[in-house]
Amino acid sequence: MTIADPSLTRAIRDRFAHVDSCPFSGPRIFFENAGGALTLNSVVETSAKFAAIPDNQGRGNAASHALVAVIKQAKTDMALFFNAPDGQFFVGESGTELTFRLIRTAVMGAATGGKVIGSSIEHPASRSAALHWADVAGKDYINVPHDDATGQVTAQAYAAAMTPDVRVATILHTSPVTGIGNDVPAIVSAIRAVAPDAFVIVDGIQHASHGRIDIASYDIDGYVVSPYKVFSRHGYGVAWASDRLTALPIETLKDGPVGNWEMGTRDTGAYATFSDVVNYFDWLGGETSDATDPRARIEAAGAAIHAHEKSLTDAMLNGVDNLPGLADLPGVTILGGRDNPDREGLVSFALDHVPTSDIVDQLNAQGIRTHIRRADHYSGNILNTLGLEAAVRVSLCHYNTHEEVRNLLAAMKDIAG
Repeated sequence: MTIADPSLTRAIRDRFAHVDSCPFSGPRIFFENAGGALTLNSVVETSAKFAAIPDNQGRGNAASHALVAVIKQAKTDMALFFNAPDGQFFVGESGTELTFRLIRTAVMGAATGGKVIGSSIEHPASRSAALHWADVAGKDYINVPHDDATGQVTAQAYAAAMTPDVRVATILHTSPVTGIGNDVPAIVSAIRAVAPDAFVIVDGIQHASHGRIDIASYDIDGYVVSPYKVFSRHGYGVAWASDRLTALPIETLKDGPVGNWEMGTRDTGAYATFSDVVNYFDWLGGETSDATDPRARIEAAGAAIHAHEKSLTDAMLNGVDNLPGLADLPGVTILGGRDNPDREGLVSFALDHVPTSDIVDQLNAQGIRTHIRRADHYSGNILNTLGLEAAVRVSLCHYNTHEEVRNLLAAMKDIAG
């Protein structure tokens, strides 16, 4: 069964809150998933359940013991979802905060001198952290340029910039501006071929909702996601740290447990709601494959998600039912190019004769939620080199439908004139 099957599509959409309407504005099509995906109904229920429990972990009562068991199970679920048999998972304030912590730990704990390397495609969550802590530690920063045409950075570009004294490297898994994924294993191989002991931190925040995460195959030291972008809720981030990274000096309570990344008492509900996410992928993989092993079902879910989202972005770019695709509109610029095999559920574009803000406003007036990305500190590193002041970001997930894409294209045909 594929996600295009109407019965499965209904079953998927039934599992999400506000799938076709906004509680403030009414019916709408949600194409703003890169800004925050829809939330699973189970996450809403779990959040309410744990918000009502007054007990904390580490106490001598049944409720406290139950909370500890929930956290332990969630960490087991995280290891399954990310395919990370070693290292440890922990939650924090946000994906950005955790990215800063991992990079700070790596840069300040690595051998003195040397360099930090990252790319111009990166989100400021990793780029700002790397630049700041490289400066504090007195390490040079190497900027690897991304390719404007493809909207991604290659392993070859990293290899050309590498030196043996690179101590820390950062990689963006998928760009929230171009929607194009980067080849993490190939980039890591290029890094380790020259600096085998470098600490490698990956920003997986935009990639996570599309599935297909496999930490065991990456040879990295840190990976971060923001759960509100992968069907959970705001208020926490999830990070994985390798044992090698944890062995560095980390900020922790004096005389407390060795290697403990947790800062204070964490929200049990945060851990529990990530288990809801993992359970959802497990369920979806069971619906789209004959797999019985939980990890195999999660992998099957990722494959089905990718295939469905590709069919949606292909229709969005190339047109459907006699409606022109976004790539066929007059005066259009498609970030990452029309035919990019590494696109992940997102199309960003601009028209040379209609202001981007007008496009977003007109779509919103027709109940189609998109987002404007401006050439600011979030997106200027990509838009400025393309000569664009802004772009319209249309970001989708596997619960979106071809009918919703048709509505977008019909609206854009009129807007483009």
